[in-house]
Amino acid sequence: MPEQFLRLTAEERLEALGVASTVFGRPIYLLEKDVWVVWTLQQLFESSDAEHLIFKGGTSLSKAYGVIERFSEDVDVTYDIRAIAPDLIAKTADGFPENRSQQQKWTDEIRKRLNTWVADTMQPYLAERLAKIVSDGKVTAEADTIILQYPSFAMGTGYIAPTVRVEFGARSTGEPHEPRSIVCDAAEHLAELEFPSCKAHVMRAERTFWEKATAIHVFCLEKRLRGERFARHWYDVMQLDSRGFANRAMSDHALAEEVAKHKSIYFAAKAADGTQIDYSLAVNGSLVLVPEGEALQILEQDYAHMKDDGLLPAGAEEFQTIMTRCADIEKRANATRTT
Repeated sequence: MPEQFLRLTAEERLEALGVASTVFGRPIYLLEKDVWVVWTLQQLFESSDAEHLIFKGGTSLSKAYGVIERFSEDVDVTYDIRAIAPDLIAKTADGFPENRSQQQKWTDEIRKRLNTWVADTMQPYLAERLAKIVSDGKVTAEADTIILQYPSFAMGTGYIAPTVRVEFGARSTGEPHEPRSIVCDAAEHLAELEFPSCKAHVMRAERTFWEKATAIHVFCLEKRLRGERFARHWYDVMQLDSRGFANRAMSDHALAEEVAKHKSIYFAAKAADGTQIDYSLAVNGSLVLVPEGEALQILEQDYAHMKDDGLLPAGAEEFQTIMTRCADIEKRANATRTT
């Protein structure tokens, strides 16, 4: 019977991941963090609320679909709005608030319920699970986010922290989604060891394309980037296109409209000139995927940071190549929707 990786001593884990790192070509500290990401997902989808949770975002593209080779470190999870707020949903015909005032009431109430669930249910549950395998780990809750701090024996440049952040949301159904298997990157190179794994409900990659494309659209019109690591969205959209998911997403008009409506209600934003950003226009022939001016320079710097810290695979595309590819995706998406 294979020995459990997380039951090994720190020295044994370091040695094992050193072997995997040599074969896989990924730094030890990223392989280590990947183990804890998968362990966290395993706990989530073994919990009593698993049926209501949907794994989404860039990490789902990496771990569930194998679409991207970059290391995606944080976890995004949706708690199905139909489960956390059935009383609100029952009052509407289409599952969306009917006006801006109702939308704010929904947002406030859902945030209250979600934060309570995170603090009272998920944080103690994960803390109890973690304490069974390590003595110096820690799980804290900050509003709708769980932060799991694990004992690390491998360090990088400091860009990657020895923590797993799980950011929960609860304002959508997470549809469409499907069950997918999640395994650790090091597992295939260390068959004699047992690593964390699970089967999770995962948002389909076609919806993730539109989620990311509309987020990029907002960044481009705002002409500013909010924080670090945003370059991942452009890289992910390019990879989704390479695997055929972008074309399938573009042809799914109903899905595009669903994302646009959801974003317009819950993620309203204004362009740099103060005008309201119209998500419906974005998915109907006016999508913008390439920023300009200072925003483009900041994005290029962020992409360079990702490459320097090993988040991208060896031989990853140059920044300008990604911009060229995204310009082509923008053109095709707009042509498809206009037609």
